[in-house]
Amino acid sequence: MPIPKLYFDGPKKSKKFVVLTHGAGASSDSAFLTYFAEELAKLRYRVVRFDFPYMEQRSVDGRKRPPNTEETLCAAYMEVIKYLREDRNADKMVIGGKSMGGRIASLIADEAQVQALLCLGYPFHPTGKPEKTRTEHLADLQTPTLLIQGERDPFGSREEVVDYKLSKRIKLHWVPDGDHSYKTNRHSDRVTNENMGNALRHMIRFLFEVWPE
Repeated sequence: MPIPKLYFDGPKKSKKFVVLTHGAGASSDSAFLTYFAEELAKLRYRVVRFDFPYMEQRSVDGRKRPPNTEETLCAAYMEVIKYLREDRNADKMVIGGKSMGGRIASLIADEAQVQALLCLGYPFHPTGKPEKTRTEHLADLQTPTLLIQGERDPFGSREEVVDYKLSKRIKLHWVPDGDHSYKTNRHSDRVTNENMGNALRHMIRFLFEVWPE
């Protein structure tokens, strides 16, 4: 499988790589991922973004298409990790992503032996189908993990997730009154920018725990 095109933010000499990719519907240059990439880059992390094959093809012909198979998505992510280690000297790596991207990262994190995992809005189940959970592998996950979830996320709200069996290696942070992208509703006493900052602060704290120096 050819390696996806990579997009870099942050200092070239940094050995601390944070790899992020997109959810099912928007590419890695979405405003959501761009915000976190640019803010982490200011703190001298080397942030890497990429698109899965189906999204790369969309950028070529403009046609919307469904995600590739889970096997293909996992293989694409593994190719990125392999390239960064062999060609970019990435000896310290945290992987993750938005929604589907974070889920795929969670499926390969232990095998890839990365330092940690970041999931931004994990899709615990399809919208409106809470019985179809995507949590089985999370019970035994060994990679240190931070899941940043909106309290009102339709893919797994606070009330639903409290009953899930999750590994002790997983930390959950709940973004107040946030949806799948941490947006607040119009009746909230918070604004979305506050929630994005809230998520960023916990992300930074987690990365400092992973890499204290």
